[in-house]
Amino acid sequence: MSRLLLSNRFCCKCALLSALRESPASLTPLPPSRAVFTAKQSRTFVSSAFRKARYKSRIWVYGVGLGFALAVGVKYSYDSGRSSCDDQVNGAGRRDRYGRAVKASRELLERIKAEVGAPGMVVGVSVDGAQVWCEGIGYADLENRVPCTPETVMRIASISKPLTSAAAARLCEAGKLDLDLPVQHYIPEFPHKQFDGQDVVITPRMILSHLSGIRHYEKDAKKVKEDKEKAKRLIKPPVKEKEEEKSSNEKESKSSENQMSKGKGAGQSPKKKEFEHEEYYLKDNFEGVTQALDLFKDDPLIFKPGTTFLYSTHAFTLLSAVMERAAGQRFLDLMTHMFRELGMLNTVPDENDPIIYHRSRFYHYNKKGRVVNCPYVDNSYKWAGGGFLSTAGDLLLFGNALLYSFQVGNLKDARGLLPGFLKPGTAAELWAPVDRTEASWDRDGLYAQGWLVVEKLQKYGQCRKRRHYVSHTGGAVGASSVLLVLPSEEIRECQGETPVLPQGVVVTIITNMQSVGLNLTALKIAHEFDKAKSVKE
Repeated sequence: MSRLLLSNRFCCKCALLSALRESPASLTPLPPSRAVFTAKQSRTFVSSAFRKARYKSRIWVYGVGLGFALAVGVKYSYDSGRSSCDDQVNGAGRRDRYGRAVKASRELLERIKAEVGAPGMVVGVSVDGAQVWCEGIGYADLENRVPCTPETVMRIASISKPLTSAAAARLCEAGKLDLDLPVQHYIPEFPHKQFDGQDVVITPRMILSHLSGIRHYEKDAKKVKEDKEKAKRLIKPPVKEKEEEKSSNEKESKSSENQMSKGKGAGQSPKKKEFEHEEYYLKDNFEGVTQALDLFKDDPLIFKPGTTFLYSTHAFTLLSAVMERAAGQRFLDLMTHMFRELGMLNTVPDENDPIIYHRSRFYHYNKKGRVVNCPYVDNSYKWAGGGFLSTAGDLLLFGNALLYSFQVGNLKDARGLLPGFLKPGTAAELWAPVDRTEASWDRDGLYAQGWLVVEKLQKYGQCRKRRHYVSHTGGAVGASSVLLVLPSEEIRECQGETPVLPQGVVVTIITNMQSVGLNLTALKIAHEFDKAKSVKE
């Protein structure tokens, strides 16, 4: 019977009628009344059996269809989630591989957040170009209890400098900008400068590496030089003590920055007064970057151009004016076009009037050690050096675009791969350390062109092994940030297969509290994920 029901040659009703005809009961004649009753009973039984069989077949068909739909849905959900900024590890395989790294990094970040008293933070991590973790911790808005999410938009402060350097590099590749021409070639109205009675030349290349001699926020040249000498003594301790004190000095530097954010210990080091400079809190709106030059263009140089490193946000404002003239379009339009090409759709100028979805509030500590809202500021005087807003996801895109450009030129066979956003030689130049430079957030590194670069080094066997990485930190009113790129030590290439680029770990952290040192934290997180990546599946 069951075989007959499953066969396509007979329907259920015919099969049951055939079975009834062949049954012994049908051989004996029945009385008329009994025959009528039996016929009705037979029809009822056949109809019921047919309905049950048809119901079961429908369930079977629906089950197969539902299973197929679920399978397709799961596949689509996984594929579409791979590129989104989720607060979960993407994909089961990645969850298994990076779950421990996510847990350890989250615990580290929560400790740092508690230590510095930051209302909120957002972290993003990508491995080999694929985002594996993006999460918000704490609040983007304390007053309204709005939590930080991967979509939270914050001030990225001086990470604006690497963005500007990439745009300048594109202009160089297009033949529109020459880094070695005097800035007056593009901005004739910028005054010619002298140092110690001699004419000197400032070039865009010097500006990119902070060797222009143009002041930062401190106008007093004597104080700048005194502070720089103090910093040098901290950066370069006696040789015998250098290795022993490096770790402790880094902790002291980080601690002093955090105390500064809470208004403690003022006067103990130059950096503690960083946010006491009035220019941080400018409220004047400048119509264009050329107008913003009025802030510093007539001030004397602090150092002779090309001789001494002096970190300067104002110098990048001069660079933006040069780029604007070279490109023949407004600086903000130039940057917006680049952001669109990179897919950084949430990166915009830090303007007060526009409605910017998911924008965070910004905080600092007052003299009593209480968290308060930051005052209103207008950053139109420093778009290039510290005036953009962004998300963790956008910064990961930027870091991976440059890492791809840097690595694609090192392949033996790049057939089948798209070109990088920058030419390999251009990317390598951006990440090449420049002599006579330095960087405060990692004493092992030198400044390049818009980036800090730490080169690979191991002095002794079984001792500290320094990895090559690049980064930039940021500090603005009510915000701190870091973007760090840790390239893979070796690019994996399989014969006959197109290699996957980029290869390495990119980490970014943004927070709505000023004066928070984040480079060391980002480096630890990068190593955590690099270690997880190396574990065989």
